[in-house]
Amino acid sequence: MKEMSFKYPADKKSLYRILKTQLQGLADGVTDLTANLANVSALLNQALTEINWVGFYLMKKGRLILGPFQGKPACVEILVGQGVCGKAAETDGVMLVEDVHEFPGHIACDSASRSEIVIPVHRGGEVICVLDIDSPRLARFDEEDRLGLSEFVQILEAFLEKC
Repeated sequence: MKEMSFKYPADKKSLYRILKTQLQGLADGVTDLTANLANVSALLNQALTEINWVGFYLMKKGRLILGPFQGKPACVEILVGQGVCGKAAETDGVMLVEDVHEFPGHIACDSASRSEIVIPVHRGGEVICVLDIDSPRLARFDEEDRLGLSEFVQILEAFLEKC
């Protein structure tokens, strides 16, 4: 059987439009949190270029605990307020960091990471986890990524309400 491959577009608006459609197909009817987060990690890892880690940290008892991801082994626990992920959870805001080495208190799980974007994920109005994406390239993420990934997470959140 011949393997079919799909090439994602370089244009970010087109890329995120396709990813949102693919997310709807992947998550439709799936009521398990872990399954949804695992598939989202795999989807983003397959589609995004110049990244070296993508996954989730789950909010548990006031701490962020490693969840489904794609990439090298990672930090298991991050305190809310610490590092880029912890700050995103604390402020309930997207963190777009062009150079992680200039971010006060950055937690270096992989020394190859140079830039990062973190988006809080909600269920019932509360932050339940954060989506974390790292890149070995400085300033890999921009406002188009912030907008596209934020819209992507909003679709994910609608599915997570059923989990």
